[in-house]
Amino acid sequence: MEQYDWPAEYAELTAADRRALLPPADVDRLAVAAFVLGHDDEVAAYRERAYEEHAAAGDVVAAIRSGFWLAFHLQTRGELARAAGWQARIERLVPPGQPQLAGLVAMADAALLMNSGDAAAALPRFEQNLGWATEPEAIVLAALGRGNCLAMLGRGAEALRALDEAMVHVTASEVGPEVAGMAYCSVIACCLDQYDIRRAQEWTQALSGWCDQQTGLVPYRGTCLVHRAQILQYRGAWSDAAEAAEDACRRLTPGDVGPAWYRLAEVERQRGRYDAAERAYVEAAADGTDVQPGLALLRAYQGQVPAAVAGLERALAEDAFSPNRPLLLAARVSIALDLGDREAARKAASELHQLARADSPYLQALAAYCEGAVRIACGDPQGAIPLLRRAWTLWQRLEMPYEGAQTRVLVARACRALGDIDAEQMELDGARSVFERLGAIEQLTALDQLAQPFDGTGLSPRELDVLRILATGATNRAIANELFLSERTVARHVSNIFGKLRVSSRAAATAWAVQHGVNGQK
Repeated sequence: MEQYDWPAEYAELTAADRRALLPPADVDRLAVAAFVLGHDDEVAAYRERAYEEHAAAGDVVAAIRSGFWLAFHLQTRGELARAAGWQARIERLVPPGQPQLAGLVAMADAALLMNSGDAAAALPRFEQNLGWATEPEAIVLAALGRGNCLAMLGRGAEALRALDEAMVHVTASEVGPEVAGMAYCSVIACCLDQYDIRRAQEWTQALSGWCDQQTGLVPYRGTCLVHRAQILQYRGAWSDAAEAAEDACRRLTPGDVGPAWYRLAEVERQRGRYDAAERAYVEAAADGTDVQPGLALLRAYQGQVPAAVAGLERALAEDAFSPNRPLLLAARVSIALDLGDREAARKAASELHQLARADSPYLQALAAYCEGAVRIACGDPQGAIPLLRRAWTLWQRLEMPYEGAQTRVLVARACRALGDIDAEQMELDGARSVFERLGAIEQLTALDQLAQPFDGTGLSPRELDVLRILATGATNRAIANELFLSERTVARHVSNIFGKLRVSSRAAATAWAVQHGVNGQK
């Protein structure tokens, strides 16, 4: 696709309109440019003006198309009543013997039904229009509508196939930016709902490439920003994820903004910013969004375990077919294990295993992680390790570093239970390097608490390794090279050693090591 300069298009058309009123076809072009640049309040006015001028000129076909796109824009903004009014207006203009126009108008009617929550009634209308449509934009809109209806009806695999059909025309650059942007966001949302994370990441990358080709385009709007935040969070880009979620919170209107607040809360909780997470959960709940399982995990951290369990049990009982159920079950496993309730943990892990479809590496990884955690708690560390290795491999393939690091911590616990201290330390070091890169302060603190003490000093085996080499006069770089660690990790170990030994210099730490026989080789 060639680079398209939307600011230049918009500037040229508005300047020409000031000199002399544009013809209606150019007003339609101006509406598209305004939409692309994020001037949403101008779009409806331009479309309405184009409609009136087409109608006054007797061009009924063009008037219907302008009215259709006006209704389309109003629907995407959530102005369903106003959209319905325009829908009724253009329906009266369709002349006999024009099946393409009749289909276009009927598709707008189907979209109104879908956006009102009646997917069952909207689906056959989209399917009928898909059979009639010949123009790429009409085909894409019908396929998108069909896919979204199927997703709403719980037919996820069929929904993804329908959206794939729509994306053939989008990736071939056969449709305008209004339709293309919506198509990208629809397919990404469906992939996330189906836990097809790799596919969602690929479409997000494709969307970014499409946006890069269009100068000035406002690439992410509303709910699409929420999806982008979720993908960024998965990849460990927490600052960018928080920024995208905050932007969505500013852009979305009451009744639609809850998921944006929930996503922001999840990012802040993962970052260890619990007060900010609490505030965001409250905002999400105030807008009508269910804040589980995130709030339960926050409550568990705060020590309010009964509240955490009650919240999860309520959410699990409320809707047995909720797309969110795998995440609820994973949280239930975690909190049950914290309570020592192995039976509840085993039950939740078993149900999660049943939900882990073969075509979803994410669900497979989540189920393996939870089953591994249960096996460790039940005294089977040997049986846990293969499950956790599989989970870690899948997290790596999905480019989800935080979940991968958490899995390595569990592997370390299993290795410790088996007496393999060297393997334990290597797993902890690997997890630590990821947590440091992500800025996961609470997880780093948890690792320090997990470290095995030595002779009452509180030094972990890895810190003892660092101290032995430090006592030879080695620099942090030399220590890092010998232990295959990053210099940043070594620096953190040295800082911890100073704090635990209550010394303030390498010389004092070396003296302590000599006095306690820790210097020299292991």
